[in-house]
Amino acid sequence: MSKGEQTRELALREALAQSSNVGLQGITIGALADSLGMSKSGLFAHFRSKEQLQLDVLDFAGRMFVARVFTPALDVSSGEPRLTFIVDRWLGWAGFADYALPGGCVFVTAAREFDDEPDGPVRDLLVTQQQEWLDTLAQVVRGGVREGHFREDADVDQVAYDILALMLGYHFAVRLLRDERADSRTRRAFERLLDDLRPTS
Repeated sequence: MSKGEQTRELALREALAQSSNVGLQGITIGALADSLGMSKSGLFAHFRSKEQLQLDVLDFAGRMFVARVFTPALDVSSGEPRLTFIVDRWLGWAGFADYALPGGCVFVTAAREFDDEPDGPVRDLLVTQQQEWLDTLAQVVRGGVREGHFREDADVDQVAYDILALMLGYHFAVRLLRDERADSRTRRAFERLLDDLRPTS
């Protein structure tokens, strides 16, 4: 990795950590340069605009999320074990695992900022990421149907939606409410979801 690439990755990591607290709209090239002890012009050469910085941070966060949550799941048996693994890793991402961000899930923060914004590059990327992850969850559930872990009539898209809803509820409970029971309650809710998915005979 070149020195320029190292500087860019260092800047993205710092910007991502900051954006988990202040949002994508709260990060600026100037403030980022100050926190890194760099010149604003030197950092501007890497990103060119605030929007490009937001896009790069969101892309970096997406690649990190996939690397922490979805990619390791490929080493787990398909079907229910893989789905359970993904949910467990996702809880860590939104909570306090060693790979969690200081302010919680950056995608939740970004969704709050951009949900009512007009269509644009940042909002479009955020929507694309979320849809891709919903599609991935649905595909994992389909694997569970093929393995016989889940009912043949399982609505895989509904299951993906339900899991996303659980994760958003968990983030709200653990971060805003500081509910010490958030993890156990979310896991119980997920287990009920699995019970509903499993064949009855």
